[in-house]
Amino acid sequence: MTQSTEQGTIWLTQDAHDKLSAELENLKGPVRQEVIERIAAARDEGDLKENGGYHAAREEQGRVEGRIRQLEDMLRRAEIGETPPDDGVVEPGMIVTYKFVGDDDDEIESFLLGAREIEPEGLTVYSPQSPLGEAINGKKKGDTVAYEAPNGKTLEVVIVDAKPYTG
Repeated sequence: MTQSTEQGTIWLTQDAHDKLSAELENLKGPVRQEVIERIAAARDEGDLKENGGYHAAREEQGRVEGRIRQLEDMLRRAEIGETPPDDGVVEPGMIVTYKFVGDDDDEIESFLLGAREIEPEGLTVYSPQSPLGEAINGKKKGDTVAYEAPNGKTLEVVIVDAKPYTG
């Protein structure tokens, strides 16, 4: 799990740092080599203008190189930290459960307060710098907070729960 704690710094658990490092090594090694080999094989087929395999391999190379740069940047700015305490106070690294004030159907939603560099499957991630993230950061279970949504509307939510993310 990740989270930004200040401009430019990304907070990572040791587990998240290890996963990102492993992904980076895989991309820089076997994945990069395989793409280079596909480009070379497609180039050997001749006319590059109408060579779909060549163009697909070049696009894949661009995606791989972009992800490598992203991972290198994230790991360079990373600060290793511990999972936050289970004290009900909202902070980065917590799964926050909330509901909108006045929502008649009592629909409860959950999200991870963190950064989107690692987005766990089935869990939405909100940045601490987002309008909702800024409004709830530092608040605790049971608090009601108001924030201005990107569309200009003021919304109120009740924090139903805040638990550390351990995924």
